[in-house]
Formats: sequence, C-alpha cells, structure tokens
Amino acid sequence: IISYLIFLIGGILILGGAVLLLIDRFVNTGPLRRRFKLWFLGGGFIDGLITRFVDIWYAMPFLMVALIVVLIFGRGLNVLLFVLALISWTSFVRVVRAQVMVLKELDYVDAAKVCGASHFRILYKHLLPGIFNIAIVVGTLSTSGLILSEAVLSFVGAGIQPPKPAWGVMTNEGRDYLTIAPHQVLVPSLAIFLVCLSLNFLGDWLRDRLDPRMRQIE
Repeated sequence: IISYLIFLIGGILILGGAVLLLIDRFVNTGPLRRRFKLWFLGGGFIDGLITRFVDIWYAMPFLMVALIVVLIFGRGLNVLLFVLALISWTSFVRVVRAQVMVLKELDYVDAAKVCGASHFRILYKHLLPGIFNIAIVVGTLSTSGLILSEAVLSFVGAGIQPPKPAWGVMTNEGRDYLTIAPHQVLVPSLAIFLVCLSLNFLGDWLRDRLDPRMRQIE
C-alpha cells in the first residue's frame, strides 16, 4: 500500500503540472489571455474562489467523505485511492499557494517582469523551481497521513478488504483475540506508528536539507 500511496502523490504532482501546461497552451495564445492573467495570476476573483473552495473542502471530515464515496462506488483498492486523493490534494494547494504568494514578491521575480518576461515564463522559470522543494517535503509528510487514513478506512471496513493484507484489516481482525494473542493488534499498530514516525522524520530532514534558510541557521 505504501507504493500505491507514493504513486498517488506522484500522480497528484504530475496532474498539477499537466493542468498548468494545458492552461498555458489554451490561454497564452487565445482571447482569454488578458482576463486569465488578471483573474488567476493576479490573485483576483478566480484565486479567491478556488481558495474559498479549498477552505470549505479542507474543513470537511475525511471519514464522512470517504464513507459517502464508498457507499456510492463500492469498496475496492481503486475506490480507496480515489478517496485518498480527494482528502489529500487540499494540503498541496494551500502550501503551494502560500509559497507562490511569497515568491512572487521577491526581487528576482520583479526583475524578470521588468525585463519583459511573460507570466508563464515567470511561472516555469522562477516560481516552479521555488516550490519544488517544499512540494517534496509536503508530499513526504502527507504520506504518513495517507497511511493513517488508509488504516482507519480498512479498520472500519471501508478500505482494503480481506484476504488482501492491510494493517487496518489486521488490527480489526486481531480485536477478537486481544486477550489471548495481543500481538495480533500490537504488531500492525506498531508498524503503522513506526512508518509514520519515520516519514515525519524524513520530511523534517528533507526540509532542513532543501530549505536554504535552515542551512543558514546551522
């Protein structure tokens, strides 16, 4: 399941890049060019609308959303990956947007504007490299949350189904033998704890290594 989660995070990042590329091809040479730049890249109506939608979606309890999706589409690994994508994309959007808001005010971005660089050239050459490192860190830290979410959904019967192996399924099946064989609950629970803790440490280490401000503090 960890490999599936890593594949899911990579897919989210690739999908975001593909969307930006499609927007570039459609808008940069069309009649909507000036209006799109004003609304979206300028932080106007579209930016505010997307931000409000993300805030509302972020406030929704993930378990309720997951159960509704499972009730509609049924159980299975593909449905589980779809649910995890639904509950994980908002964290990327919020962090990346906040980073872009900081980067676009820096001197080298202003210098690129003075030199006549287009909005999309600034996006590709100056903003995307600046958010790549933080996207890696957020992806690493989000993986632990996705593992916990998968374990919870499998534990309540809305995720991976037996006989497929999953830590949530093992914990659920071990409840009946907790008094005579507690290791059936402790081992998968400890595995979840150690993997999530290791991923959090990895995310902190990547942040320290990739963030130049943290290197200056050292």
